[in-house]
Amino acid sequence: MEKTRLLDNMLAYNEKFVEEKRYEEYETTKFPNKKMVILTCMDTRLLELLPKAINASNGDIKLVKNAGALIMHPFGSIMRSILVAVYELQAEEVMIIGHYDCGMSGMKADPLLEKMKSKGIAQETFETLSYSGINVFEWLEGFTSVKDSVAHSVDIVKKHPLMPKDIPVHGLVIDPKTGKLDLVINGYND
Repeated sequence: MEKTRLLDNMLAYNEKFVEEKRYEEYETTKFPNKKMVILTCMDTRLLELLPKAINASNGDIKLVKNAGALIMHPFGSIMRSILVAVYELQAEEVMIIGHYDCGMSGMKADPLLEKMKSKGIAQETFETLSYSGINVFEWLEGFTSVKDSVAHSVDIVKKHPLMPKDIPVHGLVIDPKTGKLDLVINGYND
């Protein structure tokens, strides 16, 4: 028996979704109603919980996601997305929202590298990356404190040379079970 593939299921569902015009209830513009951009984690528990916990609907916010809500490099794609939201899409505030029980909390690079090797990534690849100046261990390493990690990302945004100084940058941590938000940094106080 052939295994059903996720893409096939998704495309079949999408065809009906479009035929039945179910997209109409989600129509909005590219500009966020609440004039806010949020960086949060890609954790599956936050997909619907976070917007509900902050009273955000489709069209209200710009949402950027990655593993751990981390800004690893001030000139990487996450920071670029935040700057585009501010300069081109009318975002007037930035929120970094991490969460408790994050998979990046305490994550070590070694086990992940071993999993990569078991999937066929050759040791030579890691050596080439290292020789090229890429520290894969540092790049894959998680964090020890979600609040410190959020504060670090807030700091990168606030101090970015291209970020306007009048944009508040807030830091919060959400409980993925209850949706309760804990304030780490109030951007209005800066």
